[in-house]
Amino acid sequence: MFAYLFAALFFLFFLVGVVRDPRRFGNAVLLGLAVVALVVGLLGELHRMPERFADVVTLLLLFLPALGVLLLAGALVSNGATMVRREGVRAANLLSLLAGLAIVGVIILLVTALFIRSRTLIVIAGTVVLVVGYVSFLLVCFLGYAFLYERLRVRRSVGFVVVLGSGLVGGTTVPPLLASRLDRARKLFDAQVARGNRPVLITSGGQGPDEHLPESHAMADYLVTRGVPAERIVREDLSRNTEENLRFSKTIMTKIDPDYRCVIVTNNFHVFRAALTARRTGVRGQVVGAPTAKYFQPSATIREFVAVFLTYKVVNLGVCLLIAVSGVAAWLWH
Repeated sequence: MFAYLFAALFFLFFLVGVVRDPRRFGNAVLLGLAVVALVVGLLGELHRMPERFADVVTLLLLFLPALGVLLLAGALVSNGATMVRREGVRAANLLSLLAGLAIVGVIILLVTALFIRSRTLIVIAGTVVLVVGYVSFLLVCFLGYAFLYERLRVRRSVGFVVVLGSGLVGGTTVPPLLASRLDRARKLFDAQVARGNRPVLITSGGQGPDEHLPESHAMADYLVTRGVPAERIVREDLSRNTEENLRFSKTIMTKIDPDYRCVIVTNNFHVFRAALTARRTGVRGQVVGAPTAKYFQPSATIREFVAVFLTYKVVNLGVCLLIAVSGVAAWLWH
């Protein structure tokens, strides 16, 4: 009964948070807590079920998550190999491979601890599992809420469409990843025009050390060749990362219209983190996503989650440290 009450309260707080500002990571955590409380409540009903049915459900609850973890590890390792083959050996391209190997390592550690029955190894394995469980909970919250946030529709007229930049190929050419953002921005621009509105389209991106021109200039040229009027494009060519993209674009928008509203365009894996950054930098706008190649998404999503995790590093690393200290205390106590 109490589990259902907690589930209802967490979900109510989640709804209030979404209404106040959907660009909050706290919303993701509240939704995750509501789901966990609901699952606990449902598990509490097992004793009321027929014994054989309850046994089957219990076995499924034990078997399916274990199978899911193994399949996930295999999928991540496979994706990591694909990333290396298609994108080359770089730290960002190794994330899914490393995540898959880390899952395998935790499984081996846990099985070894249970087989050997070493108290020290059991404490270490238990501590690692708790840390991994905490991080996994946040990851599931991140993925679930990011999935929901990305499906929010642009329902109002806006004065600006901001496109976040990324690197150029060969220092001059818009790559497919960035082209998908620009194509989505162009469609949003056309949709606004169809409503009788003529927004300003801001291309945002500075010049990297290996680029022959600012990203925003190549982005603007791409849009002009596809029918966007040049006079409706403003180039923000100083930024070097997402936060600067948003801060510098905010300055441009505020000068043109202090009461501006905007839509920010990036790739779908980057939507939620960009929304969190937009909230933190005070940009008044919704973030929407453009399609990304499927093989690229796992590593990119892991990278986004790590960045969000470290954004709240004081809390998250503090919890992980507390779990580790508790494990040491448990080992010393016996």
